[in-house]
Amino acid sequence: MFYNVENLFDPNDDPEKNDNDFTPEGNYRWTEYRWREKTAKIAKVIRAVGEGQLPAIIGFCEIENRLVLNELSRHPIIRDGKYQVVHYDSPDRRGIDVGLFYRDGVFTLLYSEPLRIQVDNKPDFATRDILYVKGVLAGVDTIHLFVNHWPSRLGGAATSEPNRIAAARTLRNKADSIMTVIKNANILIMGDFNDEPEDVSLSKILGAEKKEDRKASLINLMLDMPPGEGSHRFQGRWGFLDQIIVSRPLVEGLGKLQVAEGKAYVFKADFLLEDDNRYPGKMPYRQFIGFKFNGGYSDHLPVYVDVTAKK
Repeated sequence: MFYNVENLFDPNDDPEKNDNDFTPEGNYRWTEYRWREKTAKIAKVIRAVGEGQLPAIIGFCEIENRLVLNELSRHPIIRDGKYQVVHYDSPDRRGIDVGLFYRDGVFTLLYSEPLRIQVDNKPDFATRDILYVKGVLAGVDTIHLFVNHWPSRLGGAATSEPNRIAAARTLRNKADSIMTVIKNANILIMGDFNDEPEDVSLSKILGAEKKEDRKASLINLMLDMPPGEGSHRFQGRWGFLDQIIVSRPLVEGLGKLQVAEGKAYVFKADFLLEDDNRYPGKMPYRQFIGFKFNGGYSDHLPVYVDVTAKK
């Protein structure tokens, strides 16, 4: 499961980050109560996605630090999942990171590291790291996980595109280093890429294509989604900034792990949606509209896959 949780911050001022908006005196009037309420809502979503069985692995973006993940993992709604946290502080100036939960006893952590993104001719550029996690799933096979939150489209999609292309190259280089050594490597890439599946960063640089493209070693499962589906809505149009991309062996079950039916899903529960007042239809029930508190969950919907293990 992957979820952009829309700014899960604690209310404390971090002098090393630009998090002033998320303090009691800041523009969002962010208090201890609002933080706890937000944490409870995310826990509710996690419990609901699994339909009674908590997800084994969860990637997050737009989280401030390890503290907010630790508090979420201990929430009574999901405490029985015994979630362990993988997190590294990133250089993002706004103070948002990516992170990962894994269920102790279902996933065995072997290794993790942050992958720094460097953009040509921008030595001072700072963004979220890509989180790489390696472990054994369900006691049967190794899986390589990547959690992403690529640079935003601030300043325009075309102007900011080189930043996401740099992220795609960083990710592709690491994936290639794994696939070169391990013939049928199980790789699962998840994240908010701030690009659609057809954009250059994902389709050309990362090389994530449909499974019918036999030359593609990475398969973007969102390319098989029906028209009108999406995890995020902008100007009345659903799209997939949030995506799950997997290696071909994980789709075809060449090892002991396989993506069930080769499909990804969007968790579109009614409680995560509200009426779109500007365009026909529904939209994600977000936490804030501008600086106005809206009381919802997130401006993104969770995406997930079911992975089966063969003994």
